[in-house]
Amino acid sequence: MITPEMLSKSDTEAAHQTALFCWAALAAGRYPELRWLHHIPNGGARGDDDRSRSIRGGQLKAQGIRAGVADVCLPVKRGPYSGLYIEMKKPAMRPKKKGMGGVSPEQAEFGAFVQEQGFGWIVCYSWEEAKNVLENYLNWR
Repeated sequence: MITPEMLSKSDTEAAHQTALFCWAALAAGRYPELRWLHHIPNGGARGDDDRSRSIRGGQLKAQGIRAGVADVCLPVKRGPYSGLYIEMKKPAMRPKKKGMGGVSPEQAEFGAFVQEQGFGWIVCYSWEEAKNVLENYLNWR
């Protein structure tokens, strides 16, 4: 059986996010709400060359893609929050001192906006950190 630990060995953001969703599938018996945890594909490579990336990028913009939108969403109300957004970053991006830790200005703006709207928003630097955030959030009564 593939485990989240196996998936996150490469230490990329994608690997940690994949590991998070592997854990969520395994934990759905305990937390049925995880069925609705989902990824919002707003970044990443979109083609093999400049032309194909430009075409695909134009299509995605026309379909509503937005820079800065968080990677993961759990549309479940807990405490004062209407839902939870998680911005995933690879562990190497964790700030050593105060700083943005790889968060773009657009991501910070999105985080501030959704918090004003009553949602939780957090940056996580590993699947384990995101798992702990989700467990704490789901156990909140």
